[in-house]
Amino acid sequence: MPSPARTTENPVVSASTIRSVITASSVGTLIEWYDFYIFGSLATIISTQFFPKENPTAALLSTLATFAAGFVVRPFGALVFGRLGDLVGRKYTFLVTLVLMGGSTFLIGCIPRYETIGVAAPVLVLLLRLLQGLALGGEYGGAATYVAEHAPDHQRGRYTSYIQSTAALGLLVSIGVILSCQNVLVKPAFNDWGWRVPFALSGLLVVVSYLIRRNMDESPVFEELKKQGAVSKSPLRESFSDPRNVRLMLIAMFGAIVGQGATWHTAQFYSQIFMTNTLHVEFESANQIMAIALVLGTPFYVVFGALSDHLG
Repeated sequence: MPSPARTTENPVVSASTIRSVITASSVGTLIEWYDFYIFGSLATIISTQFFPKENPTAALLSTLATFAAGFVVRPFGALVFGRLGDLVGRKYTFLVTLVLMGGSTFLIGCIPRYETIGVAAPVLVLLLRLLQGLALGGEYGGAATYVAEHAPDHQRGRYTSYIQSTAALGLLVSIGVILSCQNVLVKPAFNDWGWRVPFALSGLLVVVSYLIRRNMDESPVFEELKKQGAVSKSPLRESFSDPRNVRLMLIAMFGAIVGQGATWHTAQFYSQIFMTNTLHVEFESANQIMAIALVLGTPFYVVFGALSDHLG
């Protein structure tokens, strides 16, 4: 993710500006999480579209492995787009990751079935999932950095917590869209071609988010660094050449993020898959259960984000 390089406290930013920054950043990031998670939410159906049907278990496992591939490349996306954000700014990096994510999601919905193009179907899906992972790696950290560089130092936890909540909201939106499509279409039609509608909708959402983000200003911290000529010429080398930075990154990744990520995705996705595949809960009912859990849990991102400003 981009480095929030600051040598002094953030410049004073008006409350209305901060609200606009949070709204624009959150909407775009929510859409990117929607794009990323729509694949996982439809894993049981996608497994019948892009993989051989002779072995349903192998098809589902292959689908989950393809879904996981997006997470594997996220750190590389953070490096690539984090460097770009440090060199040219947060705003333009936002637009690149947004188009890359939305375009990949839309194209997944256009890929013909395995019966039509054979092994090319899972290969294309995998490639597009890798592009999604790269885009999200740059988007999520970049959005948090952008908001942090606008927020007052004593309220940074509170304001960036809205960005953290977009992951749960993105999953909630994906579930809502899926349930809406299922209610409009009969089940056979949804399983046959209707599942492509949530992917196609991504194209419209990307246009809306692009129009919102196009008018965003660069972060005041980055603008000040540009005026001072203090923008990093080699962000990656400067970040990784300092042993203290490396130590902090390792602590953050393996001391917090790995455990948190495993818990989050097990709770959100594999519990859903367990309900539908092992417990044989109806697909619609399983999604409704997940939606209720997300509605109840999401507000606590902001609660604990605000607490972090007081407790550390």
